[in-house]
Amino acid sequence: MNAVAAQTDRFEDPPAEVLAEAAAAFGLLASAARLHIMWVLSRGESDVTHLADRVGGALPAVSQHLSKLRLAGLVRSRREGRRQVYYVDDPDVVTVVRRMVGQLAARTEEPPGVRVGRG
Repeated sequence: MNAVAAQTDRFEDPPAEVLAEAAAAFGLLASAARLHIMWVLSRGESDVTHLADRVGGALPAVSQHLSKLRLAGLVRSRREGRRQVYYVDDPDVVTVVRRMVGQLAARTEEPPGVRVGRG
């Protein structure tokens, strides 16, 4: 048995329901607009007006994206007076979004041919 096979044998595969839930969450994040919203919310909470300004989207479109993200459990909201404030309540989701977007953003800032260690 090679080292890769030995390493993967130590871990159990997740149940099908967990994989389906993860695929649905990643599917929602496959939208650039929703990913941008998640990026902004990973930095701190915001209302829909500020989010629309920040991501450059129309208020109704951003509201629809937020509804989908909230139904999927990726964001939460609370009422503050007349405003609905959105936030990411799961530190693991924040980590995934920050890592993926942050790494890709860093790669675009590197000079061509300098991608050392990224096999």
